[in-house]
Amino acid sequence: MNNYKITFTILLFTSLSVNLFGQTKKYSFEVQKTGKGEQSIIFIPGFASSGEVWNETITKFENEYICYSLTMSGFAGAEPQINPNFKNWVNSISEFIKDNKINKPILIGHSMGGGLALSVASDYPNLISKIIVVDGLPFLQSLSNPSIKSKEENDCSSTVNQMMGMTNEQFYQMQKISIPRLLEDSTMHEKVLSWSVKSDRKTFAQMYCDFWNTDLREKIKSIECPSLILLESYFVNLKPSIEEQYKNLKNVDLQFANKGLHFIMFDDKEWYFRQLTNYLKVK
Repeated sequence: MNNYKITFTILLFTSLSVNLFGQTKKYSFEVQKTGKGEQSIIFIPGFASSGEVWNETITKFENEYICYSLTMSGFAGAEPQINPNFKNWVNSISEFIKDNKINKPILIGHSMGGGLALSVASDYPNLISKIIVVDGLPFLQSLSNPSIKSKEENDCSSTVNQMMGMTNEQFYQMQKISIPRLLEDSTMHEKVLSWSVKSDRKTFAQMYCDFWNTDLREKIKSIECPSLILLESYFVNLKPSIEEQYKNLKNVDLQFANKGLHFIMFDDKEWYFRQLTNYLKVK
């Protein structure tokens, strides 16, 4: 009888452990799942943006695909992490795919989300079937200085202190000035601004500094899946520099929008949706 009780206790504890630790695992993002289909798409928003940035895109594709829309921790009101960093976010996305047995998903990332997509596909080349990067580069900092190198020891404390030292009004005004430089569609200015303002200030500063120092130019050699890179219209003037950044990506299609700014999904919708539709159809 005693042996029975001991065995029962062990089984009960094991069951509770799975419940407590397996079911409540925290990732570096919040996620919304919609849609139906055999193929899954994981949508990764850009810096300080909400997963809502993909709402219109998901509406277009959720009848054919299972869609996972992420909002990264600390951005747009999502609960922040204690010490966020780019590498941990990459690992967290890959763990989510493995834990939920999502078979060879397509990754679509905007801006920094595009960098996360490139990095996941580099670190786990057999995990992903396709990637689409919307206005993102392997090393943004090198666009103005191609010879610059990322720092091995990147100290973000000054950036964090500067950002944390701002009043709410100062931060709001800084973001209000920057949004029109990123988004031509004025009807979306307040929405995008609200995502920035609701972002955790420390996460905002830490991830800005961390991503600015992230160089994926060599790393993307490891990517095996096809890649579509959609770039804002202005970048056609910098085409040689951008092609240089992506030269190590084996199976890549670079396309430049006809108009608009950084938020291509809002500023050049017709072109953007045509690119996505055509690319997703290719087996």
